[in-house]
Amino acid sequence: MRRVVVVILVALAACTQRPATDAGVTFTCELAEGATAPDSLSKLGCFSDFTALASVPIDSNIPGARSAKVVLDQAASNALHFQNSTKYQVHYEFVSAHLSGGALPVVPSLSSFNTTEYFSPERRFILGAVSYYEGPGVFALELSPYDTASAAMMQALYEAVQAHAYFGASLVFHPTSDAVALEAKQLPASVKVMTTDQLYAGIDYQPLTLATGVGRLRFTTAAALELTPPSNQDLLVLDEAPNDISVVQGLITQTFQTPLSHINVLSANRKTPNMGLKHAQTNELLRSLEGKLVELTVGALAWSVREVTQAEAEAFWLAHRPTPVTLPPFDLTQTGLVDVESCTPDPTDGGTLREAIKDSVRAYGGKAAQYSILKRLTEVPVRPAFVVPIAHYDAFMRSNGLFDLVDGYLADPVFRTDAAVRVQKLAELHAAIMSAPVDPALQQLLRDKAMEPAYLGSKLRFRTSTNSEDLDGFPCAGCYVSHTGDPTDWPGVLDAVRATWASTWSFRTFEEREYYGIDHHTVGMALLVHRNFPDEEANGVAVTSNPYDASGLDPAFYVNVQWGGAAEVVAPPPGVKSDEFLYYFSQPNQPITFLTHSNLVAPNTTVLDGTQTYQLGRALDAIHKRFSAAYGPGAGNLGWYAMDVEFKFDDDGVPGQRPTLWVKQARPYPGRGQ
Repeated sequence: MRRVVVVILVALAACTQRPATDAGVTFTCELAEGATAPDSLSKLGCFSDFTALASVPIDSNIPGARSAKVVLDQAASNALHFQNSTKYQVHYEFVSAHLSGGALPVVPSLSSFNTTEYFSPERRFILGAVSYYEGPGVFALELSPYDTASAAMMQALYEAVQAHAYFGASLVFHPTSDAVALEAKQLPASVKVMTTDQLYAGIDYQPLTLATGVGRLRFTTAAALELTPPSNQDLLVLDEAPNDISVVQGLITQTFQTPLSHINVLSANRKTPNMGLKHAQTNELLRSLEGKLVELTVGALAWSVREVTQAEAEAFWLAHRPTPVTLPPFDLTQTGLVDVESCTPDPTDGGTLREAIKDSVRAYGGKAAQYSILKRLTEVPVRPAFVVPIAHYDAFMRSNGLFDLVDGYLADPVFRTDAAVRVQKLAELHAAIMSAPVDPALQQLLRDKAMEPAYLGSKLRFRTSTNSEDLDGFPCAGCYVSHTGDPTDWPGVLDAVRATWASTWSFRTFEEREYYGIDHHTVGMALLVHRNFPDEEANGVAVTSNPYDASGLDPAFYVNVQWGGAAEVVAPPPGVKSDEFLYYFSQPNQPITFLTHSNLVAPNTTVLDGTQTYQLGRALDAIHKRFSAAYGPGAGNLGWYAMDVEFKFDDDGVPGQRPTLWVKQARPYPGRGQ
């Protein structure tokens, strides 16, 4: 069988001794071909010199980059050093090892170094990095987003790199934050500036979830998936990102995605590859493999695809079959409607926050268990809410014979093996749920709650809170669907309750549980209920760590936020962009790096103003610190940790009132993959 293999990768040009001339200066390779990379070079004479020192940047928010850090030592006659950025990931490691003591001043401690060398006008070093962006073919000089270097410092570093690198004539300066961009406006015309938007325009490949998958390559559209569900052995090439998708082996979308989209969170949790590729639907290589079994690998810098045999595919699927997930058992003893703050009490007598959450989940589900903790954080504004425990869902399903229907489906081999039959039968179950009566006693409890001051006169949002979502190990992002009901239209309230419960049995959600070997009988749904947001001024999603920085050396909050509530922020309509930025909240001056800007607000404006952004930052910081005791370093868990946070800014319908922050939920974020 003919095998097709491709790797889209930065070309590692062999070092030759042919001279390169740049602005009258002749450059030749500093390193012999195959030589071991040194700790630094004072000059880059050819592309292989650069690749010998470069690494994937710590913060790779613009895809397809390799980066080599540079140091200009003003205490040594402006000596320039291109450091080995694989061996020395941060500037301090290099300068403390090589530029400290002897005839040179001693480099101080890390904390003192960071304070002076990124923020002081009297600094010894000017620090930056040279990044090569393969898509547009650009070499860019960059500073840290929080660096307060003056325009004169930027110019000095730029001119030094220009003079000591073979690509000097084409070098650009790329501002990495609004603060750096503002100072860069003072640069002379001789310093060529390129914005993030200009860099993005030349990029074809967007790595999202870094992983390898094997499946049958299938071309389709996001709209067509709603009519024809994919097989869990498909590897899909789509026109755009759908808002939701059942289990597949990998995804390639022709339009770029946001890392916080439901399908990317699902891909990260499933450990299946996910990438954006411009013109994917007409890519000649992909089209040549259409309908064949292939292996797709998504890496930080490159993607590859190759045809595989049936035996190779089956071996891969067997080796990568998920470990079956066991859900926490129900606690059906809790039957009263409770105010959310009492669901997850603070641990006592040596208990842990993680144990408290697990115990609460059994009666109130994951969303309510974690919302309860949010409600007690003073920096985190959340709506007053109450919870309808899982016991009421369980009683509804049993008393109406709905679990008997489920048992009949699961016993049917045709249902188990035919996706089309599953779609049909689960739709029938949904209809049966929507027509079943709701216990009058529960209805009275809901009526009583709706009359309390916190909810009186408002529509109510009935939000899913199951023992199989919003948890570490099985977050199941977007698995279930919430609904709104108006207490002045009581049948509408009952429809909202039933429709929310019914989403337990949607096709995609059923497939997700099946893929993870979850016993469908063990799923239970509580309802988290609060006032609806009818017309918010902004809606958004954030991650409390930098998803582009697995090392943790460049901490930031990653935020997607959009004006109003009409455009879905994590799955926007075609042509709609949101504000997407990294917020360096823990750094002095708290700089922001915008990756994209919303096109639903006026040009040169942002969705959130400075005060609102700071309010959001305080809340994200408090959430990150509090939940660390359950999911992060505070619980002894090593490695990358973040919480996925949904939020709104709303003026509560009061004309002229400043929209303020409301946090909707927080759950563990699975990360980007390896």
